[in-house]
Amino acid sequence: MATRDLTLPDIGEGVTEGEMVAWLVKEGDSVEADQPVAEVMTDKATVEVPAPESGVVKQLISKEGDVIPVGQKMMVMELGGSAGAATTKDEEKPAEKKEAAAPKQEESSSNSSQSSQNSQSAKIAPPVADSTVLASPSTRRFARESSVDINQVSGTGLAGRVTRDDVSSQVSGGSAPSAAQTSTPATVSFPNRNFTNQADERIPLRGVRKKIAENLQMAKRIIPHFTIMDEADVTQLVKIRTQAKKAGEKYGVKVTYLPFVMKALVSTLHEYPMFNASIDDDAGEIVYKKNFNLGFAADTPNGLMVPVIKNADQKSILELSAEITDLSNRARAGKLKPDEMKGATITITNIGSIGGTYATPIINHPEVAILGMYKMTKKPVFVADGKFKTASVMNYTVTADHRLIDGAVAANFLKSLFAKLENPAELLISMV
Repeated sequence: MATRDLTLPDIGEGVTEGEMVAWLVKEGDSVEADQPVAEVMTDKATVEVPAPESGVVKQLISKEGDVIPVGQKMMVMELGGSAGAATTKDEEKPAEKKEAAAPKQEESSSNSSQSSQNSQSAKIAPPVADSTVLASPSTRRFARESSVDINQVSGTGLAGRVTRDDVSSQVSGGSAPSAAQTSTPATVSFPNRNFTNQADERIPLRGVRKKIAENLQMAKRIIPHFTIMDEADVTQLVKIRTQAKKAGEKYGVKVTYLPFVMKALVSTLHEYPMFNASIDDDAGEIVYKKNFNLGFAADTPNGLMVPVIKNADQKSILELSAEITDLSNRARAGKLKPDEMKGATITITNIGSIGGTYATPIINHPEVAILGMYKMTKKPVFVADGKFKTASVMNYTVTADHRLIDGAVAANFLKSLFAKLENPAELLISMV
């Protein structure tokens, strides 16, 4: 009976490997075409890998916790047949097995030849870029397609970033630099005095946690961060949100403060387009985004995820609320699709419900800013003539990329945002 290998498919978005989370089938199970058989975690999301055809699971090759490169064999299945047929085959006598194996010699030889070719291809392909290599996904892909080991390319871009031209120079015959010549920042070694106790627990840094660490480390290397902090009088916003919350309950939608902040943010981005932009380091260009895709940080059991509300400028408070709830729930369940975590033009992080007065969030590269929301308190606010009133105030920060945004611009951006949050009725009837 013919067999077929299940390999980790190309998920796209520059994903080169995934961690095996769980098998959804066991050896001997019958499966249908497109039936999910495994859960694999990438740096983007946890995805289900489907069976390519109907058949019987013959062998599970990958184990839970294995890191699997794209294209590597995960499972072998027999096409057609059933679990019962597989059991009968396993119970055949040795002599019968030997006879049955003879007609398959040619097929086995073919599979062996194919396996040899796959092995050679695996050796020819350049290694995956190390986490210390600074390069855009397009440059990494170009290096792989050109069979260039990007780990050995000396970067001439900002902070030692490897550019497309650097890779091209290797393709055209440039020699790979020695380790001493590379411009990657040197790492500092520290004594492992804190790791000598045998009672300490060690677990591998992998999966989503590893990718979070790599992405944040890369962002801090490339982007010169600075943060401005201030508080907004949100007394009127509290009143309107209370009314909207009751209205939302009629539709089964939970209305929080986040969709109001999103509306205010979109309106402010129209005034300050440099916050809705990115810097293309390879091309040396500023890219002003014409769409308004708002990422929002979501705390999940697997670590920090950033689902994205696409075209937020075209959605109502109720629509934003429903989408936030849906994406948040699926983020915690590890069921977000890769497409639902890409394309953000700016991100909001909200820890107000947990606490914290202020923070200095890290920008989600290649974005150039991140807005922070923090806890709300009641405090006396000076009005005039020596009088005070009790107001609801909420703390905010804006962290920006100093390569594109100056301090005064960030301060005015926050001031404009506050004007909208403090007068939410005007925000709701705004044309943008």
